[in-house]
Amino acid sequence: MSTPAILLALWLPAALAMLGGWLWQRRHANAGIVDVLWAAGVGSGAVLVAALGDGAALPRALLALLGGTWGLRLATYLWLRVRGEAEDGRYRHLRAHWHSDQRKFLAFFQFQALLVVLFALPFLAVARNPQVQPGWLLAGGAIWLAGVLGEALADAQLRRFRADPRNRGRTCRSGLWRYSRHPNYFFEWLHWFAYVALAVGSPLAWLAWSGPLLMFVSLRWISGVPYTEAQALRSRSDYRAYQQTTPMLFPWFPKAAPTAEPPRTPR
Repeated sequence: MSTPAILLALWLPAALAMLGGWLWQRRHANAGIVDVLWAAGVGSGAVLVAALGDGAALPRALLALLGGTWGLRLATYLWLRVRGEAEDGRYRHLRAHWHSDQRKFLAFFQFQALLVVLFALPFLAVARNPQVQPGWLLAGGAIWLAGVLGEALADAQLRRFRADPRNRGRTCRSGLWRYSRHPNYFFEWLHWFAYVALAVGSPLAWLAWSGPLLMFVSLRWISGVPYTEAQALRSRSDYRAYQQTTPMLFPWFPKAAPTAEPPRTPR
């Protein structure tokens, strides 16, 4: 199947799913469903592209297994949050900013359908790979495992912290969250390098680099860190101090908390 036909096959179900998600959020006043549908759409896209590709069977099978499993895990985790909690503060802020204009929400949901296609571009590189290189396939599997397990661990630590009523309004600083303000984002970004490794030998290998690049730009400057940190500053009094001591994305040891200067004695 040609590349344009594969992209169209990705976009049509994503657009329909996002339309359904938009209708769902109108009834439930919870736009967080868009994240669930995006993860499910990209994961399903990996399976679809693997099935439609014309590359070697083993890279395509790994693409379907790894991409599909990643999407299923992330979509399930996000759905449990959306179903069991009030609308995420980021979307509440957006709803207030847009005055609940449903036309803007519809455009937002449909833009996410286009992003499903954009983030599926690395899968095309893997699905067109005619070569089987065991070393690179093993490297891809190892990177995928590190990324997905790291993100799942960060998600579990945050969920456990938030489940304790005593932590309401406080910032999680335990586990991986001691070393990064967004360890889940870091490991999500790391996971995309798995498809770079799986695409080695493909005529479209360069396209696989779009995954880590797009994800880093999105998380660092567009929809990830900026919105999450703005909401954290609005809702948690201790978050500014957390920013001063803990690396933003790449895990590292926290810095010592800045000490307040002693008051000056007037002369």
